[in-house]
Amino acid sequence: MSLQFAFASYMAHVAEVEVAKDGSVRVRRVVCAVDCGTVVNPDTVRAQIQSGIIFGITAALYGKITLKDGRVEQANFDTYQILRMNEAPVIEVHIVQSAEPPGGMGEAGTSCVPAAVTNAIFAATGKRLRQLPVDTAALKQAV
Repeated sequence: MSLQFAFASYMAHVAEVEVAKDGSVRVRRVVCAVDCGTVVNPDTVRAQIQSGIIFGITAALYGKITLKDGRVEQANFDTYQILRMNEAPVIEVHIVQSAEPPGGMGEAGTSCVPAAVTNAIFAATGKRLRQLPVDTAALKQAV
């Protein structure tokens, strides 16, 4: 689970993960509750959160950027691993009805999910991760 207040919006994520014996992690489900004030378009809020969750899981599991000779080696999506459709979790978004002024929705969904994923990994393995992306070698020893 993770909680945050950012861009005048409150958000909570709960992640369900599976950690294999080889240390690989699969996020099976993410449930999000969000209070972003008055919602103008609920479909847009859901879409922003869903895409943020996918991007946040990508960062948590694969988001390593490496440098060689002073240059970033990952030039585009062919050299930067992203979460694939067959890896995408079930995502539930629950929007809290509110009469407060509208809050922000862009980046909020991305920043909350890595903490939920790593907290779920801790609950499953007892191994607390302190750096991202997830170190599968360290998890292999914990499983």
